[in-house]
Order: sequence, then structure tokens, then C-alpha cells
Amino acid sequence: MDEKLVLPWPPRALSPNARGHWATRSRAAKKYRMTCHLLTRQYGAVAPAGPVMLSLEFCPPDARRRDDDNCLAAFKSGRDGVADALGIDDSRFVTTFQMGEPVKGGAVKVRIEGEVSR
Repeated sequence: MDEKLVLPWPPRALSPNARGHWATRSRAAKKYRMTCHLLTRQYGAVAPAGPVMLSLEFCPPDARRRDDDNCLAAFKSGRDGVADALGIDDSRFVTTFQMGEPVKGGAVKVRIEGEVSR
């Protein structure tokens, strides 16, 4: 795929640094997973055979500095939603990620490719 799937920025409740109630986090995770699942299905992504390269670009909602590992952890539910939409187990993902430029509202840009050597 040449263009990237654009998913919403993970909710604040999914940040590893959030100190909210577990039920609030659980609801946010389920909602975000379903949102990412539906957007991936609408995008028409198809899972290639074998390992799947999942390239992520985190475009935060503002210019504040963020830890890249926290962004990846907050995106866990979104990653599961993408795997659900592709009909695969997320253990097939070979994930790379980078920080992008801020965009209004934030976004996670996803590229899905096949034929990756592990």
C-alpha cells in the first residue's frame, strides 16, 4: 500500500502515565480498539501471507514532547483492532515506529506491508 491508513490519536486514558480508574481505562481501550478495527476495515486493508510489517508514525495533537515508548504502549488497543480487522493474530506483526509532526487532533499513520524477514 502506498498511502497510509490514518487512525485517531489514542485517548489520554490509555497512556501508561494515566492514573485513572481501571474501568475508565477498560472502556477507553474497548472503544479505541473498535474504532481502529472499523477504520481498518473501511480502508480495505488485507493481511499478506506470513509476517506483516506494521509501520507506525505517531503525529501528536500538539508540540509537547512525548516518549515514543509511551505512544506505542497507548496504541496497544489500536494495534489489536488493526489485527482484528485483518483477521490475524498480532504476533505476526513486525512493528516499526517513529514520531511525526504534530497534526490537529493527533493521528497514528499506519502502513501495512508483507514479505518481511524476521
